[in-house]
Amino acid sequence: MVTTGGAAHSPGLTELLAGHRPQGPTETADHERVRHLTGAADAWDRGTPLHFTASALIVHPPTRRVLLRWHVRQQAWLQVGGHGDPGETRPLDIALREGLEETGLTDLTPWPDAALVHLAVVPVPASPVEPAHEHADLRFLLATGTPERARPENPAAPLEWLTIAEARQRTTEENLRETLDRAARLLDAPA
Repeated sequence: MVTTGGAAHSPGLTELLAGHRPQGPTETADHERVRHLTGAADAWDRGTPLHFTASALIVHPPTRRVLLRWHVRQQAWLQVGGHGDPGETRPLDIALREGLEETGLTDLTPWPDAALVHLAVVPVPASPVEPAHEHADLRFLLATGTPERARPENPAAPLEWLTIAEARQRTTEENLRETLDRAARLLDAPA
């Protein structure tokens, strides 16, 4: 969260996307594609063919490691995150809640700040209860000082601390590799 005048402030969609500068042609096209959703009442509605989700790559800066989670439905190693609960509209708050629920880490904080790190429109295959659709995934970096306390929310969703190189090899998702590369640049930046 961003602190302003003593009050915590987590930007909404419009503010977040207005402040984000896409990197490269894919993210630029995704950014243009989803801008019209920011004012829509159903921007977070999972029943629409394209809707927002919020996620985070959890980092432990002292060791330069990142936390990946096995995602059963996608059958892939991914970052933590997901859909907003009813009434939730602030992306960073959603990413923080999902991070806590999926890892048990209670000390997650935006790192190095609360900025959006990556926007990626990702396809989601059909399931027995949902048709194929797309997520406009808003990605943040969250840091923990207690990596040893990470616990999966259930046995089917194990967690693994990995170096950036190991995480790049583990994931099959090119869009997550881009998020990992952005995290690596920030982890390598002088303090």
